Parts: sequence; structure tokens; C-alpha cells
Amino acid sequence: MGFGSFEKILQVLDILEDASTGLFFDDIYAKLDAPRSTLYRYLKALTNAGLIASLPNTGYTLGPRIAELDYKMRTQDLLVVASRPIMAELVQTTPAVALLCRLYRNSVLCVHQEAHPEAMMRSNYERGRSRPLLQGAASRVILAYMAPRTIAKLFDEQTEQFKAAQLGESMPEVKAVLRKIRQRGWESIEGQVTPGATGIAAPIFDSGGHIIGSLSLTMSRVGMETADVCRIAQRVSVCADEITYAISH
Repeated sequence: MGFGSFEKILQVLDILEDASTGLFFDDIYAKLDAPRSTLYRYLKALTNAGLIASLPNTGYTLGPRIAELDYKMRTQDLLVVASRPIMAELVQTTPAVALLCRLYRNSVLCVHQEAHPEAMMRSNYERGRSRPLLQGAASRVILAYMAPRTIAKLFDEQTEQFKAAQLGESMPEVKAVLRKIRQRGWESIEGQVTPGATGIAAPIFDSGGHIIGSLSLTMSRVGMETADVCRIAQRVSVCADEITYAISH
């Protein structure tokens, strides 16, 4: 099987991932540039591997192997393993929800969540959910440390979204906003993702100093005193640094 065939098989998974319900053969065929006989082979191979499944009345969906892989990731991914105890300790001192997020395909993916027992909110940004790079502290603190060329390309593609997120109406303005985030070492945003909530996030890096994700706290309050925001941000930053150290050594 050639590389092109592997790409097509991955496209089948992408098509099913993006669908809100199961898809039937003809639905997938309409979205994939491949002969019907070839698509039959792809679907059979993916079904045999457990990566997709089908029922007569619902069509094809992602299969049970995905759940198995998710379990393996939670127990083997060093980022999650190293972060879990640090996040659990962090939320014990602050009634909030802690999120561990990872950079993924020009979006931000939640890979773990911990909550204080008395947290006044429940975040719907659960493990496996992604959101744009431009909204929320957990996303923006990652954006601030991305390569300038990548940021410039994103701006060209999503100029209006940058403006709506108050990140700037030109690349010089965007650079200035992101520079301030890097100088602080953390980001704080009120109500941008969840009304009535404040998010505070700090970056996580790999052993080469490249941004890979963020650690954030989401609290069900706004209008916090600057001193309180800075105090919590420093705590989040220390924990993010501990995670960076753990996965780098």
C-alpha cells in the first residue's frame, strides 16, 4: 500500500471525526476522491482494526479501538502523567477547574482536567475537545510562543477572527499583544470563552524549548483584583514550569 493510500485512509477517519452522526457508504464516497472498490477496502481495513464500526441504521462511526487508544494515551503520555498530580495539588489551593491543553493542528486540545471539589462551575472543555487558538487564556498563551511565521500565516487566513479576539488589526499590533503575554509569562482573560469566568494560563515547553501546551485555571468570577490575578498567575506559572521540567528530564 502506497503513501497516497495511507493518506486516503486517514481522510476517512477525518471525515468520520468531523461528522455529528454516523455516515453511510455513499456519504463517505461523496467526500473522498477514491473509487468505490477502493473505499470498500479502506472501510474493511479500518473496521478490522477496530478504528471504525458500523450499524445498519446509523452507518459508520469511530470504533472501539479509539477508546482503547485514549486509555493508553492517558497512561503512557508523559505530559498527562507528569501533569496529573501537579494539577490535583493546584486545584486544592484554589476553587477552580484546571485544564491541561496541547497544541494540535492550529487549534488547542484539552488532554486532561482536574476540578476542586467545591468549584462553582463545571467546564465543558473536557478531554478530547478542541477550540480555536485565538480565544481564551489557555489558547492565547500558546499562540504567543508560536513561530512568527506561523502566526503571520494564521493572521492572513483569519484576520477578522484576530480582530474579534482583540489580538490586533495588523501584524504589528498582533506582535505587540503577544509580546506583552511573553513578557508576563502568563495570560488572563475574562468571559471570552465562558461568561462570568476568568481564565489564567501559563505555557508548557518541550526539552527543546518549543511550545507544546498550556496549564490553566478557570474560576467562576470576574472583576478580580489585579493582585489576586497576579498571585494566582504566579502559582499557575510555577506549576507549568514544574511540568516543563518533568517532561524534559
